[in-house]
Amino acid sequence: MYLVLLGPPGAGKGTQAKRLAEKLALPHISTGDILRQNVKDGTELGKQAKGIMEKGLLVPDELVASMLDRRFNEPDIKKGFILDGYPRNLAQARTLDEVLKRKNIGVDLVVYLDTSDPVVVKRLTGRLVCSKCGANFHTVNMPPKAKGVCDNCQGALYQRSDDNEGTVLKRLQVYKNEVASLIDYYKQAGKLRTLNADLDAQVVLEQIIALTV
Repeated sequence: MYLVLLGPPGAGKGTQAKRLAEKLALPHISTGDILRQNVKDGTELGKQAKGIMEKGLLVPDELVASMLDRRFNEPDIKKGFILDGYPRNLAQARTLDEVLKRKNIGVDLVVYLDTSDPVVVKRLTGRLVCSKCGANFHTVNMPPKAKGVCDNCQGALYQRSDDNEGTVLKRLQVYKNEVASLIDYYKQAGKLRTLNADLDAQVVLEQIIALTV
């Protein structure tokens, strides 16, 4: 099962992807994780990305696609994967299809985690991120066991500067503008399923698993 999770910021893609990876015994592939790993390992692609990020610029799609291409050569994806954070627009979706086609595989299912604006704002303005491992927590929905400390690595938790209502609403609008054609692309391919991600995370998880059976 080659599964892609889509949804606005705060939809819970990362959380659901990690849980699905455990339940379905499939690798969770996050473009953010791949980018950080390449930079950490000092790969040629990582060095290119680091130089771009140090200038405060976005890493080009071509570079991210090359990192994914290499990741898809790993043997653990032979039975499938859960892709989180990519594609973000129509151009990336087409690139993903091209990369996978070269491996003689393709996306089986795309789950869109439809989330209302008020819920996204509530989730993101309360989000806490670990400064060491990048794990996410929430002041209300998923608080850490010890205040300000990551449950996993004991790193310090912080709130992102862009996790405020005004910025979140702007990010949502940008996302909606980009995702419309992406949703239509997968809908026309007959691969899209939409779920109400305002619901409890466990309920959403069970619904996603039901779609994979």
